[in-house]
Amino acid sequence: MNISKQLINWYTDNKRDLPWRNTTNPYFIWLSEIILQQTQVVQGRPYYDSFTATFPTVFDLANAEEQEVLKLWQGLGYYSRARNLHASAKYIVKELDGKFPDTFDQIIKLKGVGDYTASAIASICFNQVTAVVDGNVYRALSRIYGIDTPINTSKGFKEFKTLAQQLIDPKQPATFNQAIMEFGARLCKPKNPDCNSCPFNTICVALQKNIISDLPVKLKTVKVKKKYFNFIVALSKDNKTILEKRTGSGIWQNLYQFPLIETDKSASHTIIESQVKNLDLFKGHNITLSLYNDKAIIHKLSHQHLYTKFWIVNLNDDLESGILFDEITNYPVPILIGNFIEKFNF
Repeated sequence: MNISKQLINWYTDNKRDLPWRNTTNPYFIWLSEIILQQTQVVQGRPYYDSFTATFPTVFDLANAEEQEVLKLWQGLGYYSRARNLHASAKYIVKELDGKFPDTFDQIIKLKGVGDYTASAIASICFNQVTAVVDGNVYRALSRIYGIDTPINTSKGFKEFKTLAQQLIDPKQPATFNQAIMEFGARLCKPKNPDCNSCPFNTICVALQKNIISDLPVKLKTVKVKKKYFNFIVALSKDNKTILEKRTGSGIWQNLYQFPLIETDKSASHTIIESQVKNLDLFKGHNITLSLYNDKAIIHKLSHQHLYTKFWIVNLNDDLESGILFDEITNYPVPILIGNFIEKFNF
């Protein structure tokens, strides 16, 4: 069975009015697709509006400082997306004279772009017949056709990509791709799908076999690790604090944070105080240490949960180096730090 025509008809009647659907400009489509990776539309749309307003062309994005890009991205998470976006913008401007690549094979070479994103841009902007496969597509196709091949395997990707490629309307590839993504996002949802309104409820294998909640199949991933973060928030007499830039390739690369003490488990006041006094930052200062939050804030990332406490260090003198309280919000920080800053109200 080929569901293409029904899917497009449903989409025509039910599609949402979203800003990136009113353009075929590859720069804007690229921005929207990168922002919407791992992000729902309701959360991503304000970021899309901010990025297109602040960086209306790929030249504007390429010429921006990374700190500015990361600050605008703050709160979206998966910050490698922003760094890759910025790097690719520079590549397009410097190596391609600002002309966005116009084929799937060229687009997928951009940093941070995979098969799904390249397919979306190639079909929407350049009318290429290349099907998208994302979480929404996996879910819809696995249920309608009753496919139980794990989606997070190479075999699963190939099977679903082949099926989607067979179904795509060669005359309307952009419409088909957007239709199947919209269908998965709005009708064939992960939980409580609207089967009564579904145009495929008479042929859906998962509905007939009552296995909707079992599909799609995903193999269990790596066990989530627990980490214990202790952020040290300095408060000096001259209204300064300390923020440090994270380096390396770990989480939050190039974002700013308060000095961090990582422990193997939840640490006592005595242990943290001892470690704080040994930090070069505070040597020569008389300090008073207090705990801001008795209960750890649990920040959940894909493969790790951060059990976080904020410790306040009051200094009885000035900080020669440091950041004025009024300037803290100029720095891009992880949402965990951003929430603290907002609540603490320096």
